[in-house]
Amino acid sequence: MLEHLNTDPTAPNRVVILGREGFVASTLAATLEAAGINHLALGHAELDLTAPAAGEQLAAALEETDTLVFVSAIAPSRDAAAMATNMRMVDSVVQAVSTRSVNHLVNISSDAIYEDAAHLVHEGLAPAPGSPHGAMHLAREILLTGAMKGAGVPLAHLRPSLLYGAADPHNGYGPNRYRRQAQAGETITLFGEGEEKRDHVAIEDVAALISQVIQHRSTGILNVATGTSRSFRECAELAVEIAGKGGVSGTPRQNPITHRHFDVTARLKAFPAFSFIDFDEGFRKSFNRVDS
Repeated sequence: MLEHLNTDPTAPNRVVILGREGFVASTLAATLEAAGINHLALGHAELDLTAPAAGEQLAAALEETDTLVFVSAIAPSRDAAAMATNMRMVDSVVQAVSTRSVNHLVNISSDAIYEDAAHLVHEGLAPAPGSPHGAMHLAREILLTGAMKGAGVPLAHLRPSLLYGAADPHNGYGPNRYRRQAQAGETITLFGEGEEKRDHVAIEDVAALISQVIQHRSTGILNVATGTSRSFRECAELAVEIAGKGGVSGTPRQNPITHRHFDVTARLKAFPAFSFIDFDEGFRKSFNRVDS
């Protein structure tokens, strides 16, 4: 599902990242910096993608040899207002690239575009989002795919699973919230008994894979998942173990148990040498980075 236009990894002239202050964008910028890859991270202060003239402003900042990484979003997108804002942002990107073509565009989407079902998730599945957040990302993918085809710009959509890391700003249900609660000595309250299994990905791995896609000038679709899912209870109990305090408590179940497992064949074919950080190791590191 992913095609490399560069057989060997080659650093582009410049990578322009949209969404500098975000969890993914800031980690990607640090990863590119460490690799010595020239990049420019634009934040809201320099470029408000929802502003009427944002498309023109972005076009003026771009060069034809740039790789553009679109990671800026209002997330999670829970209602119509957030959806409209996210559509305005993608429209600005489409306008900009229609005016000033780039060498490559990488769109950071989400695995929320897939339905919650018992079967393995893979890139060949037809999208069937069950949430406004998933619908938003699918709409952005559709708009970008049509526009980049017209502009002749190679495009890659990356769909990360659930992310964790010390700098996570969302504090959603899962490892990031569990870490904060355990460190505060609080009891982690699970949905039901926390039986649901999900694929949790370290933010450093997401940034490393984006860097690989950039350097290979890849096109197509790739899920960013480890291929190993673990339950929320396992994550919560590990958080308490690492922190040495806090506790875990279940609640009466309100919703059916759903799991998410990934078929990672496409990633193995695209990047056979890439290996993900073991969850236990990565989760412990996220504790250490907060403490340091």
